[in-house]
Amino acid sequence: MNLELHQVELIGYGAASLTTLAFLPQAFQSWHTRNLSGVSLGMYSLFTSGVGLWLVYGLIIEKWPLILANALTFILALSILILKICCNAKSKNKLPI
Repeated sequence: MNLELHQVELIGYGAASLTTLAFLPQAFQSWHTRNLSGVSLGMYSLFTSGVGLWLVYGLIIEKWPLILANALTFILALSILILKICCNAKSKNKLPI
């Protein structure tokens, strides 16, 4: 494939935008309902760590599509992970009636 550098960058920005935007509904629903029963703590821990590493990689190679998308996704994923941890802690402190 014979693409110019700016065309490759546009593909990167498009992919970054779509994958980050796809994450927003889950984040908004989680914040709004505080219902994270269907969210796996293990999966979100690994996912957030992986996104963090993609962010570091993007910073190292200085590629803005990777940096921007993964910075935003990292913030969203980390907020859901923190919410999940807090909700788990609260539910464990409740006594059964």
